[in-house]
Amino acid sequence: MLRFFRFRSLRIILLLVILFVVAMNTWLSSARIQSWNRPVWVVLYPINADGRADTQAYINALSAEHFDDIEQFLQRESARYHVGLSPVAEFHLAPVLTAQPPEVEIDASLFERVFWSLHMRWWSWRNDNWNGPEPDVRIYLRYFSPREHLQLSHSLGLQKGMIGLVNGFASVDYMGTNNFVIAHELMHTFGASDKYSLETNEPLFPDGYADPQQSPLLPQTRAEVMAGRIKVSPGWLLMPKNLNDVVVGALTAKEIGWPSL
Repeated sequence: MLRFFRFRSLRIILLLVILFVVAMNTWLSSARIQSWNRPVWVVLYPINADGRADTQAYINALSAEHFDDIEQFLQRESARYHVGLSPVAEFHLAPVLTAQPPEVEIDASLFERVFWSLHMRWWSWRNDNWNGPEPDVRIYLRYFSPREHLQLSHSLGLQKGMIGLVNGFASVDYMGTNNFVIAHELMHTFGASDKYSLETNEPLFPDGYADPQQSPLLPQTRAEVMAGRIKVSPGWLLMPKNLNDVVVGALTAKEIGWPSL
């Protein structure tokens, strides 16, 4: 019996040590990124989520240059906030992953979300096929064929673990929208919070508006990156077609460590 309790105590101590190391690593990674003293190294991992040949053909044609507008968006917006760093982030494309990441339902409980977060971090560690320098942020891109007419699951970004999971359509027609979603989830890993109502998807005023001082307030013509949609009129929301119509609002900039305007 005494031997059993010693073994159990040892397991608990080992688990606490592992949790402490993971927590410290997460804190240090977040603090380093929010200091903005060197470019953030982002690696994108494409995944054929539906197994279709047309999805695979789209993925095979991808290159790092297809994500340049995310880098340009970050550079443009960081310059507005006087971040003296160029480039702010560097994007690299990993080989195609064949393993499928764990999923979580949008209405999952807090316990289920915590469990998924831990599972996702474990899965990421086990399935990392990137052979270059250690990434600061890993974004997994699950592509689906638009021919299936699916409603995509909610994309997610984790500051703890610096991991994003993005669901997108495998088509050049959706490349701008996909890159916007990638930018949104990337900002989550930097520490930004959502700026929209989870019930209605409406941007929250004033922090979810790109131009909250505009008069008249509507129609807005740009989106705040963490709000996700442009409010044109009451009840009419538009998703930005690309990052040219997206800005980083003052609260989002503060959350990720950029100086005030």
